[in-house]
Amino acid sequence: MTHSQTAIRRNLDNTPDAAAIAALTMLAKQILEPVRGQFRRPFRPQSAYRAPVLNRAIGGSPNSRHCFGEAADIELPGIDNLILAQWIADNLVFDQLILEFYRHGHPHAGWVHVSCRADDKPNRQQVFTASRQGQRVVYR
Repeated sequence: MTHSQTAIRRNLDNTPDAAAIAALTMLAKQILEPVRGQFRRPFRPQSAYRAPVLNRAIGGSPNSRHCFGEAADIELPGIDNLILAQWIADNLVFDQLILEFYRHGHPHAGWVHVSCRADDKPNRQQVFTASRQGQRVVYR
């Protein structure tokens, strides 16, 4: 949940504080473990916690829920990312679900970003896709 090749290469500290650890634990219980149970596939998030210094280094949004331990980017071996995103949307409580850079006909293109609030704000159940249009990322 904290491993980052970028942090290692750039010698950046990606250690979460107690609040981020609690959020990561909640994310694992409410999102990641139900996904693992449903699809019966081992997986490791490509990105979960990002310290603010790491998030800046990769050009992440300054408001990214990754910085709070509330988000993960996931893919499952052998499972189409669209199917994964649809199952999460239909079965779990989340704040945002984004099918990022998916291309129809290419089931393993892109990834699924999912977040879950750890604070007292309600989860919004927002579902988006993200795609590139030139240099811009467009969310729908």
